[in-house]
Amino acid sequence: MPKLFDIKFPGECKTLPEGFWSAVDVWIKKPHVVNKRLCGVKVTESKDVGREALRFLLDAPALTDEVLSFIADRVSPAQAHEKEKPWSSSVKTVIPKVNSYGTNLHKEVILKDFGRQLVTFLPFEEDSEGQVSLKRGNIYQFQLLHQDFEEWALELHVLASDAWFSDGVAYPKLPWMSTDLLPKLVRWATECKSSEFKSTLSLLPVEKYSVMYQQLKEKYKAMVKIWPEVTDPEKFVYEDVAIATYLLVLWAEERAEKGLTARQSFVDLGCGNGLLVHILANEGHPGKGIDVRKRKIWDMYGPQTLLEEKAITPSESFLFPGTDWLIGNHSDELTPWIPVLAARSSYSCRYFVLPCCFFDFYAKYQRRQCKKSQYKEYIDFIAEVSQVSGFNAEEDCLRIPSTKRVCLVGKSRNYQLCDEAEAEQRRARYIQSHQTTSGATVKRSGIGTDGDSCHGNKDTDGTPDSSWGAGFQPRDRVETVRNCAALPRDFVDGVVLQVANVLLGMTEDDGGASSADWNRGGSLSVSEVAGLLVQETLQLLKKECGGLQTLLKNNHQVFRVEGGRVFIRDWRDRKSSRADTKRKPVAPGALKTRPCWFYDHHRQRCPLQAEHCAFAHGPDELRPSTRPVKKMRTDAF
Repeated sequence: MPKLFDIKFPGECKTLPEGFWSAVDVWIKKPHVVNKRLCGVKVTESKDVGREALRFLLDAPALTDEVLSFIADRVSPAQAHEKEKPWSSSVKTVIPKVNSYGTNLHKEVILKDFGRQLVTFLPFEEDSEGQVSLKRGNIYQFQLLHQDFEEWALELHVLASDAWFSDGVAYPKLPWMSTDLLPKLVRWATECKSSEFKSTLSLLPVEKYSVMYQQLKEKYKAMVKIWPEVTDPEKFVYEDVAIATYLLVLWAEERAEKGLTARQSFVDLGCGNGLLVHILANEGHPGKGIDVRKRKIWDMYGPQTLLEEKAITPSESFLFPGTDWLIGNHSDELTPWIPVLAARSSYSCRYFVLPCCFFDFYAKYQRRQCKKSQYKEYIDFIAEVSQVSGFNAEEDCLRIPSTKRVCLVGKSRNYQLCDEAEAEQRRARYIQSHQTTSGATVKRSGIGTDGDSCHGNKDTDGTPDSSWGAGFQPRDRVETVRNCAALPRDFVDGVVLQVANVLLGMTEDDGGASSADWNRGGSLSVSEVAGLLVQETLQLLKKECGGLQTLLKNNHQVFRVEGGRVFIRDWRDRKSSRADTKRKPVAPGALKTRPCWFYDHHRQRCPLQAEHCAFAHGPDELRPSTRPVKKMRTDAF
């Protein structure tokens, strides 16, 4: 069978052939990273099979001599002796995000031939009665070849390209296999990277997760339209739906494993917008959320969603002996305390924590070494806290639109109930050691005046009293705005004018703009722009999230920040940057509500005619803002 497509590796690729098998495993075990219509797969353990065993495995008349010849006989004379070696075989079950196939299961027999650097995929369907139907037209192979003993190439072979069937989900399109998947396999093989973390949803049955996620996504999609917070509803709603799905499936599996009938109770510490609490409660789990600051959306959930506005300080007052699970979803300074609070609440209390910002018990987390990424090191720190607290912590990776998606789950203890006193002493000593290392930070915060006072009062046996969280700093009740929006208007206008004048001055006197051309100015890197500003200005900007770059991006009317460089924006240019495409179009009621910076400050005024500019050309055009107020609905869910 002639090859359908091939692609060469870059010269002197040192990751082969190991990288080839690493890339193949990504396609086998994580096809959802490239095929977004898949939720995931289930793969059986590999075992060695020969021809007869393969016939028995598929039990299909379609496994003809033609198919077997395609699998085994396409070899060079030098490789002929490899034919009779058994294949390493596994079976993959494909799990679509939306199942429109009824009870039929879509599977593949995967045959790895390590001697010939060849992997074959035999797709088949299995009905509810176990009847197998081989998809002969969709049988394909990837083979790694060492050409001329210097160049490596990856080839795609198909048994019958004229009979290829595609539904765009379980069966990809053949052009996509050639032009998208094959180059990705080459890149993965070249990089040969292995993740620091486990595969996504490694602790759950993926098929159950997929079904429940689609159900909850449909059920709570109305939240996106009425979201009253300043955060992006598309991200936060579906992220919380995914986290809720994970917990609901995890808890359902736990009930089945332990023979429980009652649904697990929970407390979400640092619950934020409360949507996760709302979904879990709506799905039948008794529980509540606690956060230091109430959000606008809380009033929209209704009385069945229990949310408390309260500052949480680790102490005897915040133990939950009657609760099954404690949740820490992006709980920031509470994150390392979640396993401790669960352990001290009761021997049966479990926890789920999704770390985001890096906090130790009493201060920001300080890195210990640089061999790992900062994120991996922090996850390992929380795992260490969990182990010392008495849990057998398990790590997993969620399917959420976030770079921080590794969670830790504590479902069982690493000690017996009769050893609780000894376990508690171990926890107390560990926390005290971190109080000592954080003592300088606690002292600066104004809590405690000597080394002992900021540790809280300890009994002589190392067990805590009601003040064992003394020195912990909960977040402020009033959220500090640090996106440059609260800076004085005169200060911001001064920085904008200074930077814009320098950019415009780069082309005003060098012939770069004739009297007929509108001066677009030059460009500077963000660091070069910082060099234009005085130290007092830079110090003030450092206190803001994103600093100078955030200020420049906030002034979207004047600047375009792209690839780390700052440009003057030309509103005649319809070629928007990727960041600009995400911006919503200006609502009619927002037109002419702000002065046009270019009309007021550019020597050649605005490049657009007044009727085409969204901003006011002079005070006569300026209109009051008519931004509509969102009407809150309480009947949406």
